[in-house]
Amino acid sequence: MLTVVSLILCVLSGDALAEEQKKGKESGFKHIFDGKSLEGWEEMPKVEQQAWSVQDGIIVGEGDKGRGYLVYSKDKNIADFELKFLYRFPGNGNSGVNIRARIDKTGRRKFEGYHADIGQVGIGGKVLGAWDFHTPGRREHRCFRGDDLVIDKDDKPTITPLKNAVTVEDINKGGWNELHVIAKGNSFQFFLNGKPSAKFVEHLPEAKRLRSGMIQLQLHDPGMIVHFKDIRLKLLK
Repeated sequence: MLTVVSLILCVLSGDALAEEQKKGKESGFKHIFDGKSLEGWEEMPKVEQQAWSVQDGIIVGEGDKGRGYLVYSKDKNIADFELKFLYRFPGNGNSGVNIRARIDKTGRRKFEGYHADIGQVGIGGKVLGAWDFHTPGRREHRCFRGDDLVIDKDDKPTITPLKNAVTVEDINKGGWNELHVIAKGNSFQFFLNGKPSAKFVEHLPEAKRLRSGMIQLQLHDPGMIVHFKDIRLKLLK
């Protein structure tokens, strides 16, 4: 027969086990934002009035100067990885994270690569997806929320619905949400608050040059504000 003490010990050990399991799921991740400063990050492009700051342990992006990026500068050639972070919009806005981004040498745009959208709920029909933005001379392939998009070697898209995909009801409008990105080779998976958001696979020969690049937090709209925190990165072999 269990005593009161043994019952308490069982509860405590269960809590400890749950905590260890949680830690196990996060195994290999490292925090790349220290919660105090922007050490290890670089603003691109730099503007007279700083668009990015740290306030109360949060990265705050203010879009008074229009579109801009905050780059994780300690490693600008990240290949296969997992990325997790929390974000929120105090008001309206549109933002995201560029992954494997590279400077566009053609000059047609600032960067090329891939983008995961975290735009404010209500903007557009099915936001919170992902797309590529290769150059030169080709259109973007957009993968909207709930889509599994495959681009074949002839640049033809095939779209199928994701199972158990995230819905608007799963998104905390105005509050914190977690984005989880998994990039392996030519495949990208995106999860929002633990549920599948989008999946993107690209077989284009030209995509081979985008097997590594920068991670960039994005400011999209003038006058907007976006918050980021708890940014964790795991490099995959």
